Amino acid sequence: MHAYYADHFVLPLPDGHRFPMAKYRLLRDRLEQQLPQALLQVAPPASDAELALAHTPGYIQAIAAGTLPAAAQREIGFPWSEEMAERARRSVGATIAACRVALREGLAGNLAGGTHHAYADKGSGFCVFNDVAVAARLMQSEWQRACGAGTAQPLRVAVIDLDVHQGNGTAHIFRGDASVFTLSLHGARNFPFRKEAGDLDVELPDGCADDEYLQALEQSLDLLDQHFAPGLVLYLAGADPHVGDRLGRLALSHDGLEARDRRVFDWAWQRRVPLAFTMAGGYGRDMADTLQAQLATWRVALQYHARWQNGRP
Repeated sequence: MHAYYADHFVLPLPDGHRFPMAKYRLLRDRLEQQLPQALLQVAPPASDAELALAHTPGYIQAIAAGTLPAAAQREIGFPWSEEMAERARRSVGATIAACRVALREGLAGNLAGGTHHAYADKGSGFCVFNDVAVAARLMQSEWQRACGAGTAQPLRVAVIDLDVHQGNGTAHIFRGDASVFTLSLHGARNFPFRKEAGDLDVELPDGCADDEYLQALEQSLDLLDQHFAPGLVLYLAGADPHVGDRLGRLALSHDGLEARDRRVFDWAWQRRVPLAFTMAGGYGRDMADTLQAQLATWRVALQYHARWQNGRP
């Protein structure tokens, strides 16, 4: 199964910065050691034209040229650097590449990504560009070209966002777009404190644990099934609902997170809908918890990738 990474572009963050940059390389190391079935590949950079499918030209240029105002950098949470600009492009490129492979093989993933707080004209919450929004729009464009200009139906994309924080940027970018369905389960009292209305938003109380969470997910997938039939799923498999996450405020166990992942992958498999997934957030008090959750996501994904290869319709 194809797995795309860009962890060798390391942001030069100041001492004491709270973003756990090291987790990306550590996850790649774990995959190499424990799950060699994951075909690790360097993520390609997204082009200006690809980024412009979801972002304004002025914002793209400001990131490229390093002219982003200080206030905008503070909102993102990263100081500008060449590494930051390049890594942001590669994070988007990884999700694009995963989507292309998923449409052929059923499943593929990005070892980073899920940068769902980025709006069309700004970044926020450790998110520079919105990889999911760019990839969804690009897949729709490529689908349209492959099918012919007269195709009546665009590729319909479902975003299943199970990061603990609401995907406000994604919801805002796709507002009013009937070809994309945004589903988000997130902490009601967590960042962002001003939520954006998506197609299906489920707010969860602090301390929400496995049973309540999985019931909410089941109900949400049933509603998605009733209202939308996707041709592609983009899944944000955040590790931050875990009980040990310092930014999460929910209380899922590792078993609960694995059951969550298995339910999403199974939902897509049962409907033969290709799925590309990203890691999204993970800020464990002990980084080992974040890595354990992420590695479990890849382990489940590999099982479902094998199903795709052995049981194509």
